[in-house]
Amino acid sequence: MVHPTAIIHPKAQIGADCEIGPYCVIGEHVELGPGCRLYSHVVIDGHTRLGQGNEIFPFASIGLRTQDLKWKGGLTRTEIGDHNTIRECVTIHSATGDGEATVIGSHNNILASSHIGHNIVIGNHAIISMAGLAGHVVVEDFAVVGGMTGVHQFCRIGKMSIVGGCSRIPQDVAPFMLVEGNPAETRMVNKIGLERNGVPAEAQAALRQAHKILFREGLTTSNALARIEQEVALLAEIQYLVQFVRTSERGVIK
Repeated sequence: MVHPTAIIHPKAQIGADCEIGPYCVIGEHVELGPGCRLYSHVVIDGHTRLGQGNEIFPFASIGLRTQDLKWKGGLTRTEIGDHNTIRECVTIHSATGDGEATVIGSHNNILASSHIGHNIVIGNHAIISMAGLAGHVVVEDFAVVGGMTGVHQFCRIGKMSIVGGCSRIPQDVAPFMLVEGNPAETRMVNKIGLERNGVPAEAQAALRQAHKILFREGLTTSNALARIEQEVALLAEIQYLVQFVRTSERGVIK
């Protein structure tokens, strides 16, 4: 299942039942798990490992050297899980520092022309839609990043949040929330995302209450979190939200 025009280094490890299309280039230190499909003109290089069942579309570039000017050499890695869809012209760069890695989980959908920078960590079931993620960004499980969005270095996109298209993200996006705009604002609870992911009605109501306290009443973050802990049922989702905001280093988009 390898097209004769594909160039595969003899030391690359190719799993069973992989399909490698025309003009793909696979480097020496690449590992492809079983059942991966590379359509055509895909380049995978560096110390890069993909799990099983990943689908990679034309002109994607994975695992090449970071664009970070702090790069001084060393061994860096790109680690990708299982059953991800990586669409046309996506770039996924390796990490910057020796021994570091760019890490992507499983069941993610990375849409055309998205850029995944160095040292990024993406969880599972995320959707990145033609967005640019700068270095050291964290995208948590089930998050959605809309088209033409730019995410600043070291920001976190919280679990089950959604970022609207054409947004500028200079700070963390709180989990379970909908953020949109330039400058970005937290508009409301991500109601559709919560429903799709089976979050119970009780938890959704608690998140709406927490959203009002945290984002609509003009309180300092510390005072808002204290009120949430006093007034809102401390369900698992509320505890997660409070801990995320409390540990934010860049601050959360209000």
